[in-house]
Amino acid sequence: MSKLRLALAQMNATVGDFAANAARIRAGIEDARKHGADIVAFPELAVCGYPPEDLLLKPAFVDDNRKAIEDLLPLTKGIMAVVGFVDRRIDLYNAAAILYDGEWVGTYRKQRLPNYGVFDELRYFKAGRGEMLLTIGELRVGVSICEDIWVPGGPVARLARAGADVIVNINASPYHRGKWRSRHSMLSTRATDHGVAIAYVNQVGGQDELVFDGDSMVIGPDGRVLAESPLFVEDLLLYDLELEEVFRARLHDPRRRHSLSSAPKSVQCLELTPTPPHDRTDLPPSKPPRDHADIPELYAALELGLRDYVHKNGFSKVVLGLSGGVDSALVATLAADAIGTDNVVGVLLPSRYSSAGSINDSMELAGRLGIRTEQMSIDAVFNTALETLAPIFEGTDPGIAEENLQARARGVLLMALSNKFGWLLLTTGNKSELATGYATLYGDMAGGFALLKDVSKLLVYELCRWRNEQADSPIPDIILTKPPSAELRPDQRDTDSLPPYE
Repeated sequence: MSKLRLALAQMNATVGDFAANAARIRAGIEDARKHGADIVAFPELAVCGYPPEDLLLKPAFVDDNRKAIEDLLPLTKGIMAVVGFVDRRIDLYNAAAILYDGEWVGTYRKQRLPNYGVFDELRYFKAGRGEMLLTIGELRVGVSICEDIWVPGGPVARLARAGADVIVNINASPYHRGKWRSRHSMLSTRATDHGVAIAYVNQVGGQDELVFDGDSMVIGPDGRVLAESPLFVEDLLLYDLELEEVFRARLHDPRRRHSLSSAPKSVQCLELTPTPPHDRTDLPPSKPPRDHADIPELYAALELGLRDYVHKNGFSKVVLGLSGGVDSALVATLAADAIGTDNVVGVLLPSRYSSAGSINDSMELAGRLGIRTEQMSIDAVFNTALETLAPIFEGTDPGIAEENLQARARGVLLMALSNKFGWLLLTTGNKSELATGYATLYGDMAGGFALLKDVSKLLVYELCRWRNEQADSPIPDIILTKPPSAELRPDQRDTDSLPPYE
């Protein structure tokens, strides 16, 4: 074998949807076989979706996940598939099933279980012990899972010392702004340190509060990105790895010769019988590594996160309040891009303090987007609440309590629409407001999905300007230039209560 044809199946799994996940895996195996791939790899916990969390405590969930793996075996004649699943032995393990030529030949269990940030794997899984090296003729393939490769040394270093040519690393690595920089740097470092090629496959899609960007890639032993999947979409990345180039790269790095003299005892070597050579045509030239840009990728992440949250939770439409401000303008635009203009309802909720400009600006935005609008004054609800509270408020000056009543009146009406018609209410507050407490509980914080909860006010403006540069310019310039205001009292500005957002 002079070339190893790799297929990296970047797929959008849904937690608990075994039928849909298995169908994606079956399609990935068939597509990889059609293209003559030797190995096809799927993301971490691809069978059950990531993160499964407390569903792992249900025995039937774990059983169904294993059966899904067993059902894949007939599809793997003449090909190797590396598929993430939950393994049950004396405990639960985050594992990779190695399926080869119709048989389940081995199981690798993840050793490094992250328990920081958004990760909580030690709550559910036991760490595995030992590595797995697959030998097919003269080819040696190591298998690892996500965090195993993120730390220096550890499983990947031991696989390299045992002679691995290629490390297949399956992942559920969530997106954050600029993560591609650290990811590329880390993978390049591992490859060059150990003189191995790395096949890195990652999950894509939104799952509750997480977004997975994909960015699957093949890294050469010299640290170069040889092939890279598009971000935020499903993809089958195909690449012909020249094994002679892997060998030649090692000749230029004597460090490996010393480390190979003591292959770790923890590595289990599985000798597999080579399958007949594939009859395949040459692949088209690989696309060069992509140019990354933070703002377009952030917009795509928010769009995907919203789309998947809506669809995976069974909603068809969303509703949000349109204030004439920049936050609701961005959320409305993202919603229209994510799920289509026919599925977005914008509600204008003016009060005695709302400016005519805010109403006109909201209507212009809605017209440019082509979304449905409804308008309801909150004055009647606000007045009724003031009358009810008047005996207790007597002798006090109007202040924050009266301001927040207006926000809560809006929240009551928006949630009523959500309940009546089954629309998902989108919260429009940004991270700067939430971090400083410049928001109203049960008012503008009401809703089912806070799309901008990790987007600062300045980033909101950047995203709006970038979106206007792409097509249609949906957001009116006046929304981007007027001073931010909650409009809960006469001539109010955000800077009355906060320092400038800069």
